[in-house]
Amino acid sequence: QVQLVESGGGLVQAGGSLRLACEASGLPDYDYAMGWFRQAPGKEHEEVACVGWAGTAKYYADSVKGRFTISKDNRKKSTMQLQMNSLQPEDTAMYYCAVRKSYCTHSWADFQHRGQGTQVTVS
Repeated sequence: QVQLVESGGGLVQAGGSLRLACEASGLPDYDYAMGWFRQAPGKEHEEVACVGWAGTAKYYADSVKGRFTISKDNRKKSTMQLQMNSLQPEDTAMYYCAVRKSYCTHSWADFQHRGQGTQVTVS
């Protein structure tokens, strides 16, 4: 059974930083992409960043480019982080880790495996 567990969310002041982590277990034995999505109240899921199966191809939403950095542990490819700097109130949302086979796409529906989320609140 696939399980994704996010950690690292919290309350931070504008301009501050947080580092989210995602630990995946039970993944099938194929190459997979890992992404971060967020959902603010009353809004759809938005892809924030994604890293492809090799850990080199990376995608960022325009709203977070230059502020957020996604990375995948080279030794433990089931672990992923999201470094978030210069946080703003508009970054407030529930952040979800998600996994899909092979390459990144930008739709929440394309990711077969999803975590329960970790709340990020920027005041």
